[in-house]
Amino acid sequence: MILAASIIALILGTYAFRWVGPALRDRVRFPARAVRLVEVGAVVLLAALVAVTTLPTGSGGFDFALPAGVLVAGVLAWRKQPILLIILAAAATTALLRLI
Repeated sequence: MILAASIIALILGTYAFRWVGPALRDRVRFPARAVRLVEVGAVVLLAALVAVTTLPTGSGGFDFALPAGVLVAGVLAWRKQPILLIILAAAATTALLRLI
């Protein structure tokens, strides 16, 4: 019973959040500085995620396969390729280099 109520609450909350965005789009204005901070913050978080997933953690030897896969993904993303191609190329590069 509690599980069903929790699921229904999550469904209603998700629907409310999805509805509020388009409903308040023209009514809420953020200052230019806040918009700029959010943009910069997104770039910093993405760079941190790449660094954490690419660099070794000390749990094993450093292999060059994972950074090479990330590099391939970065180049393909820079060239504005489809995301599915980026993911498959990065995974294939990493897997092939680890196989070698």
